[in-house]
Amino acid sequence: MNTEIEAIDKEPGANPAMPANFIEVSINEDIKTGKYGDRVHTRFPPEPNGYLHIGHAKSICLNFGLAIKYGGKCNLRFDDTNPTKEDVEYVDSIQEDVNWLGFDWDDRKYYASDYFEKIYELTIELIKKGKAYVCDLTAEEIRQYRGTLTEPGKESPYRSRTVEENLELFEKMRAGEFPEGSRVLRAKIDMASPNLNMRDPVLYRIVYTKHHRTGDTWCIYPMYDYAHPISDSIENITHSICTLEFEDHRPLYDWTLATLGIYQSRQIEFARLNITNTIMSKRYLRRLVEEGYVSGWDDPRMPTISGLRRRGFTPEAIRDFCDRIGVAKSNSLVDVAMLEHCIREDLNTKAPRVMGVLKPLKVIIDNYPADQVEELVTENNPENPAMGSRTMPFSREIYIEQDDFMEDPPKKFFRLAPGKEVRLKQAYIIKCEQVVRDEQTGEIVELHCSYDPDTKSGSGTANRKVKGVLHWVSAAQAVKAEVRLYDYLLLDNQDHEEAEGTAKDFVDTLNPNSLEVLANCLIEPSIKAAQVGNRFQFMRNGYFSLDRDSTPQMPVFNRIVSLKDSWAKQGKK
Repeated sequence: MNTEIEAIDKEPGANPAMPANFIEVSINEDIKTGKYGDRVHTRFPPEPNGYLHIGHAKSICLNFGLAIKYGGKCNLRFDDTNPTKEDVEYVDSIQEDVNWLGFDWDDRKYYASDYFEKIYELTIELIKKGKAYVCDLTAEEIRQYRGTLTEPGKESPYRSRTVEENLELFEKMRAGEFPEGSRVLRAKIDMASPNLNMRDPVLYRIVYTKHHRTGDTWCIYPMYDYAHPISDSIENITHSICTLEFEDHRPLYDWTLATLGIYQSRQIEFARLNITNTIMSKRYLRRLVEEGYVSGWDDPRMPTISGLRRRGFTPEAIRDFCDRIGVAKSNSLVDVAMLEHCIREDLNTKAPRVMGVLKPLKVIIDNYPADQVEELVTENNPENPAMGSRTMPFSREIYIEQDDFMEDPPKKFFRLAPGKEVRLKQAYIIKCEQVVRDEQTGEIVELHCSYDPDTKSGSGTANRKVKGVLHWVSAAQAVKAEVRLYDYLLLDNQDHEEAEGTAKDFVDTLNPNSLEVLANCLIEPSIKAAQVGNRFQFMRNGYFSLDRDSTPQMPVFNRIVSLKDSWAKQGKK
């Protein structure tokens, strides 16, 4: 997807746009040769067997982005050919995610199940052409007969069935006369093909499971590799954009369309998205949910689009990320720091600043009037003056971060320490005079400080400079809140979808400290007006979003990302 949407030259045979990647080069060539006229029609074809993740976002941005760039269309099509794993919940979530990312399929929402009857009719023609047969081998026997990369496969003993026999058996399969798994329909191609996908692949199997749309109408279902090209053909898709693992399946895609003699879409493969410290396998994500390692598909630690949305990511940041990583022909690993950089950059001018103390330490300013409350004016976002200003209460008793005080600090510790001064942001310079400890535990529970009334920020009289500037909240007016700090789900960078390890290996790499809950945080009172999903920068602590678990008595904030930007410091590689 490009940063800017470019208009295309509608003159016949003209190059419509400067290509940004190899897919656009191919599309431009097809337009130049008139292969599909000047049409560009893509599709996003998710399987409704789980929630979409950040990898799917790349495909969404690519397919819909190509349609936008070339003035074409993009369909949303659910490849619902496996009723054992599909659910309406996933259908609904996928539509929500695509819309949230900013894309619209208009009236072009389709399902592979819309075409079950048509696919069946085409399959009858395939059998009549002698290009498909009913096979009684078990799944294990089919694997054994398939051969290896170095040895050719062996033909099924049922491969020589007559057309009439195959038609009769296939009709009985549809009528439910055979047990589940007892027979399949296979393409008759070449058991000696160097491409294992062409060694008489299975086209249909028997499944006695209720389908989320067609109910019990069908008990035979087409395989994805068979239904996919036919669905593309029915919808007149010009360019079927797939991830790289389908490259070896392209000969079967082309064979299906050519053998059936129907409209031929063109399949083009691109590298799927892999991100460090991130689970990109729907199978593993499902296990996290089902076995309770996370609270659900939208747990803010999950790389699902719904999880990222709940955590506080914006659609603009995700689209920017997908644009930055580009479209390549070979798989690579993207640093998760780039995704974090994109959300920081997006929120920098959007998120209002507030003061929030995550681990409070009480400070009493002894020489400040006990009954006085000042309303200090501060800007909402220094990067965006148009966001205006707000007032914050300041009083004798405040809270600062525990980490902003050290009783015996090192030389370059510029925060608060006994006898040292710091500035309270937008307020005064204070000096630590006394440390109070708990008599039983010995822990520091309170600091007594003095303030210099001539150092009020913005007063024009503050001529003394100190190096340390701390955020704070007024004790009496602060809002108590729960804050959830998130870390990566994985301790390592392994690509578990491609790894050959066991499920136990996967669980062993989970980060036991991926969630830290802070229950006694204090936030400035302006936060009372926040709505679920609102995003803020808690000064010096990061960007946060108000979670749906919030109550009027206890707001809950998810940390979207910290303020530290390792990717930007590396030169935005």
